[in-house]
Amino acid sequence: MRASAGLTSAQVTQRRQVSGYNDLARAKPSRWSALLASVVREPMFVLLLLAASLYVLIGDLGEGLMLGCFALLSVGLVIFQEWRSARALDALRELSAPKVRVQRDGAACVIDARELVPGDTLLIGEGERVGADAVVIASSGLSVDESMLTGESAPVAKVAAGPNWQAAWPTREGAADSPVASSFSGARPSGCEDSQVFAGTLVVRGEGVAEVVAIGEDSQLGRIGASLAGMEQVRSPLEEQIRRLALAFSVLALASCAALALWYGALHGRWLEGLLAAIALGMSMLPEEFPMVLSVFFALGAWRMSRIRVLVRRSAVIEALGACTVLCLDKTGTMTENRMAVRALHVAGNRLMLPADRSQRKAQISQLSPSGRGLIVAAQAAVSPGSVDPMDLDILSLPIESHGLSDLQQDWLAQDRRLVRHDGMTPECLVMANLWSGAHGRWCAAKGAPEAVARLCGLGGEELATLNAQILALAAQGLRVIAVAQSRCAEDTPAALHDQAFQFTGLLAFEDPLRPAVPPAIADARAAGIAVFMITGDHVATAMAIAGQAGIDVSGGVLEGAALEGLSDLDLREAVRQVRVFARVRPQHKLRIVQALRANDEVVAMTGDGVNDAPALHAAHAGIAMGRRGTDVAREAAGIVLLDDDVSHIIGGIRLGRRIYDNLLKAIAYIAAIHVPIAGLTLLPLLIGLPPLMGPVHVVLVEMVVDPMCSLAFENAPASSDLMQRPPRRRGGTVPALRHLTTGLLQGGLLLVATLAVYCVALRWDLPAEEARTLAIVALMVGNLMLVAQNVMLGNGWRSLTEPGAHAYWLVALVTVALFAGLIAWTPGRTLLRMAQPSAMGLAAAILAVLVVSLVAAQLSKRRLVAAAFP
Repeated sequence: MRASAGLTSAQVTQRRQVSGYNDLARAKPSRWSALLASVVREPMFVLLLLAASLYVLIGDLGEGLMLGCFALLSVGLVIFQEWRSARALDALRELSAPKVRVQRDGAACVIDARELVPGDTLLIGEGERVGADAVVIASSGLSVDESMLTGESAPVAKVAAGPNWQAAWPTREGAADSPVASSFSGARPSGCEDSQVFAGTLVVRGEGVAEVVAIGEDSQLGRIGASLAGMEQVRSPLEEQIRRLALAFSVLALASCAALALWYGALHGRWLEGLLAAIALGMSMLPEEFPMVLSVFFALGAWRMSRIRVLVRRSAVIEALGACTVLCLDKTGTMTENRMAVRALHVAGNRLMLPADRSQRKAQISQLSPSGRGLIVAAQAAVSPGSVDPMDLDILSLPIESHGLSDLQQDWLAQDRRLVRHDGMTPECLVMANLWSGAHGRWCAAKGAPEAVARLCGLGGEELATLNAQILALAAQGLRVIAVAQSRCAEDTPAALHDQAFQFTGLLAFEDPLRPAVPPAIADARAAGIAVFMITGDHVATAMAIAGQAGIDVSGGVLEGAALEGLSDLDLREAVRQVRVFARVRPQHKLRIVQALRANDEVVAMTGDGVNDAPALHAAHAGIAMGRRGTDVAREAAGIVLLDDDVSHIIGGIRLGRRIYDNLLKAIAYIAAIHVPIAGLTLLPLLIGLPPLMGPVHVVLVEMVVDPMCSLAFENAPASSDLMQRPPRRRGGTVPALRHLTTGLLQGGLLLVATLAVYCVALRWDLPAEEARTLAIVALMVGNLMLVAQNVMLGNGWRSLTEPGAHAYWLVALVTVALFAGLIAWTPGRTLLRMAQPSAMGLAAAILAVLVVSLVAAQLSKRRLVAAAFP
């Protein structure tokens, strides 16, 4: 096979001035000022800065610095996302071959792939990655693995384009009439359908010469990179809800602060005291726990996921995974093992099904008849020497014994042979053959497309009809079929295959095996009310067969990529409501499917491992990449990486995400509840003319207990036993779970009534204000612990407080009691807090009053919260 002289150095320089280098264009980095402005506009960031400022104003530098750190963390996360996007594009660049062979100035040479220009003569061979999109102009048995672009696991045979192929291609103005490849998604020019090779794909067999037609951004790989770079990061549903909730609380807090400062100053003329009271009220109402709870829950959730070999790249994606209503699985490499394995042998009218597990094949193959073993030997003898094709490697892995075989086949097994000639596939004959010479003579083994092998063997009439029926039966099971033939040859073997007397030997059927963990994982997902989709570039029959084996609902039929292209966005939205299996899809189809599901208000989790999956992974609420077989691009675009490629861990992630959301709802109800008495005890005494009860220092003291309760007690709360039997929660509902919020407000309101009553009664009994304040704050702290217990017990009852997950609650409760007892007993502490040591009777009465009210609150709110959290 001879190549042309290629471009001259002058032509290369001229074309590079027009087309540039063979690089994927980097996304323009965002200016720091724009990044900071986008962060400052975030309500959560504004809330954190405001809360930090208030703490600094009251002299509590520690709390101010802590919230300031949260503000800096927001900026850091934005910078990290920018860096992460750049990493994804860098990974795309790495998939382009770093070195390529080209013909330039009349000689073959090796250059960096980025040096390629349109019109270059590219030399490609087995085991090499293609450096740019090109059209094959000469080939010998060339096959390319395009699974990373198309999702189809079987290698694609490539043939040389016709002599006038350039006339069918559009040209770029100024590119010296060099053709530029049309879109991979569009119709290919006539005569070039099987002659295109694409950047980043792998040559698995044969060799060829190709002319470069597209580089960099114009290549198919470049288009994927451009679509990935231009997409914005998707917020998880809970992040959006928390932002709205925090904004509502912050607006209410600011309005209340301003109103109190103006009212108190105007009424009493004591503006400084009014300002301090307003600051205390603001501190009691500002929900700084919301971002803290979200961060802690997700950080600990990511740590828990790492213990089951699941890497969480963006911790908030765990919640999105728990909320998912649709799970989109990529077939090749995700549901299947991304390797073609011999699944069936068909010889002499008999079929033998082989197990997918190679370790279990030997026993069945040992029971084969001599003709069955002869089929395997002939197929192995037809494999191209040095082949890296997965199908060829699996054929060679089949164990075989020599008894009962022909003398020629025994020569081959005994290594007593010499390869005389190898004939690769050609467009005219899709068959490859090896001619061997051994002690007992010459023997030719051939394999290839069944129809081509049938013609080679001269089959016709009833024999051909029977063969076609056998092939259709195997194809209906989603298997790819090849035929095998063999011939005893004379010393003067004819040069042409068709001139040899081949005998039809049998059929081999291949499948890409389903991962064992997939069917139970899909069953668990469907039991949890999650619709499971399968998206693949494979044929319809293969897709339906794999979907049926995996347990995916196939009642809606299958939608092919070609049909999908003809659908409008509205029609596609309707189609995805019924169809669960998509076949022959391309990268842009996967992205459209995800976008259609999102337009239907679905929360989408998408798995994948190839370059073609990256845009869809990025667009999904929860993108999940395979760690072992996945490409760098897929891993960088996804929020979660399965380090051991175990799809069943997705269900573990869904379970964990649902548990996080349940516990987060409990924490939010608690936060809403505890802020009611804190704010009420700060404001109401001033409004009704009583001595101030809580100042800034008291608010800080109470919130020192609130924060660890939110961070530890609720995060560790055990999950409900029916967690995975519920349907997914509805997206776009009230902010978030209005029933939890209103119930929390009810709990807090009852606690406010109890503690304010303790304060008023103590003053009515002529106790000093300091002692009355002490009794009220002790009652508030006891009520606080009861609030936590009430919400932790939801779904599991009192036993929740005896499980290991409740140890954090008891630890915080013990520390709280010890701290307050120490402060009350310590004279400087009492002075700082303007408190007094209460009598034992007064203390017992205050605690009893709060316990009674807490039990009443628990009974009133139990039904509402259980109905909301456990539908």
